[in-house]
Amino acid sequence: MSYMASFALSAPEIILSFSAILLMLVAAWGGDKASQAITWLSVLALAAAGFALLGPSGSAGVGYDGLYVADSFASFSKVLIYIGAAVAILIAPGFFDREGEMRAEYPVLILLSAVGMSTMVSAIDMLTLYVGLELQSLAAYVLASFLRRDDRSAEAGLKYFVLGALASGILLYGISLLYGFSGTTSFTGIAAAMKAGMGSGLLFGLVFVLAGLAFKISAVPFHMWTPDVYEGAPTPVTTFFASAPKVAAMALTVRVAIEAMGPATDQWRQIIIFCALASTILGGVGAIGQTNIKRLLAYSSINNVGFALMGLVPGTAYGASSVMVYMAIYVAMTLGSLLCVLQMRTANGTPTEQIASLAGLSRTRPALAAAFAIFMFSLAGIPPLFGFYGKFIVFDALVDVGMWPLAMIGIATSVIGAFYYLKVVKTMYFDEPAAPLAPSRSAAEGVLIALAALFVSPLGYLAIPMLSEVTMNAAHSLF
Repeated sequence: MSYMASFALSAPEIILSFSAILLMLVAAWGGDKASQAITWLSVLALAAAGFALLGPSGSAGVGYDGLYVADSFASFSKVLIYIGAAVAILIAPGFFDREGEMRAEYPVLILLSAVGMSTMVSAIDMLTLYVGLELQSLAAYVLASFLRRDDRSAEAGLKYFVLGALASGILLYGISLLYGFSGTTSFTGIAAAMKAGMGSGLLFGLVFVLAGLAFKISAVPFHMWTPDVYEGAPTPVTTFFASAPKVAAMALTVRVAIEAMGPATDQWRQIIIFCALASTILGGVGAIGQTNIKRLLAYSSINNVGFALMGLVPGTAYGASSVMVYMAIYVAMTLGSLLCVLQMRTANGTPTEQIASLAGLSRTRPALAAAFAIFMFSLAGIPPLFGFYGKFIVFDALVDVGMWPLAMIGIATSVIGAFYYLKVVKTMYFDEPAAPLAPSRSAAEGVLIALAALFVSPLGYLAIPMLSEVTMNAAHSLF
């Protein structure tokens, strides 16, 4: 394939890369006064990258001599990534302007991270995988510590950087083992080597690669950074971390497991089962005693990653499809929840993250309380909200291959998670009112909350036929 054809395949990444470079120059010359224009231009760049998926970059095949693939699976993942990135950009000015910390570089960092995530989900070679992952991570380290005068933000950035560097080292060591014992870094070549025989070298490489990816999706036992980073990072950054990078890392994990390690399904399945069960249990138990809403949502993300991983366990197209359906619903629920957290400000405009400050919210801000309750019930998987369908389809994929004991354990662990979600609802509707929160001053946040609430409400079931078809086509492209 010619380079021009390869460029056409990677049109979304090229659009985002050039946009980031141009907007960086605008930020250098215009300073922070240009942040408003850069914000909207960044969202426009993400929209353009999304529309580019309608062309050859949507499903035209392999480019760059087997380093990059444009298929339905990558396209679906990129749409979710761009949505999460766009929301994180749109909500930033309202948060940072009050703190006096809005910088023109913020949208540029999000765009650069989006380039890395797009590369990750289109990687069919370990070199592309690593380059994309590092590009996403380097921007994320800066974003985590974006509030320079906030000790918590600086701590979050440092912890994320140190632990992220450790995880990158583990991943790189795993890649080197796979290369050393298979003689190639391509997913198809590694799969062929595993099919010929699983030696101890390939097995250790498999373990190290999955360990590195488990850190990126914050699955137990590589979850330790998540609560501290989610709490310390600015709320718009937490919103970004909980959505777009999570989708990219989960999609990458699915692609690596199916395409590069397909012949070793019996080996990686044991690792995925452990991570899934440990994540659902620890994510549920760890959140029970939390008093900070962002830490609670961090444990919630660990819990939800566990359920998503259960869909990968069968190693089938239906299982991979269920993972992507779950992630699509998870993105809406998480974005909605953290948008509600952005509304938590005291009367003088100071952000508050304590769950106790939500006491009596149903009487002072009934619309916000109703939206928050919808997201909490949906995250708990309580019918008839759309979050129930996400858990249902994952468990159905397990039952479909006879793994009903694992499905039963998953259903039991979801009950643990329901406890702390209901605690938030109980605080809003039944506790004596605390000091009322300040009224919202952002129409954009209100519209986004309403859209997310509508999607995870019973109206979301109307999207099932389209969502099922798109995700199944995406999953079949892996097999």
